[in-house]
Amino acid sequence: MFEIETARLRLRPFAPDDLDALVALRSRAEVVQYIGGATQTREFIEQRLRFYISCYEQYGFGMSGVVQKPDRKLIGWCGLQPLEDSGEIEVGYGFDKPYWRQGFAFEAAAAWLKYGFEHAGLKRIVAVTMPENEGSWRVMEKLGMHFEKRARHYNLECLFYAIAREEFQPNNSFYALHN
Repeated sequence: MFEIETARLRLRPFAPDDLDALVALRSRAEVVQYIGGATQTREFIEQRLRFYISCYEQYGFGMSGVVQKPDRKLIGWCGLQPLEDSGEIEVGYGFDKPYWRQGFAFEAAAAWLKYGFEHAGLKRIVAVTMPENEGSWRVMEKLGMHFEKRARHYNLECLFYAIAREEFQPNNSFYALHN
């Protein structure tokens, strides 16, 4: 498996032993308020972790743990995965509250968009967020994604954004890949 490294972050595949750290992160109400916080039981998170790991096996990419370089602490998640049964691949992200508004979501998501278009050969990547999650849709817009519609995903009313490969403006400093 590979890791992606950005200026400040390591994006590494999740492993089964990440369960406790992921449960701790996703047990914080403010962290999951826009992703269906009521469903964030240990069993649900364990199921999601298995899904994240299976995506790497099936697609060669998936949701990754986001680790800040200096202290190697898990501060969030970001990656590419199938958007339910839509046939689309989404970029998704979530961070612990102390790491909000510091550009980490943009930095990690931009690296994954670049990977998806340049290495995975994706033609289009989407993202969804609840309408009241202004921080998330602002990240999507900064990435160059455009609003397409309102849709229901993950049992939530969502804003649906997308970007095509030819629309993406990569910055070569987004990341380095490590095997």
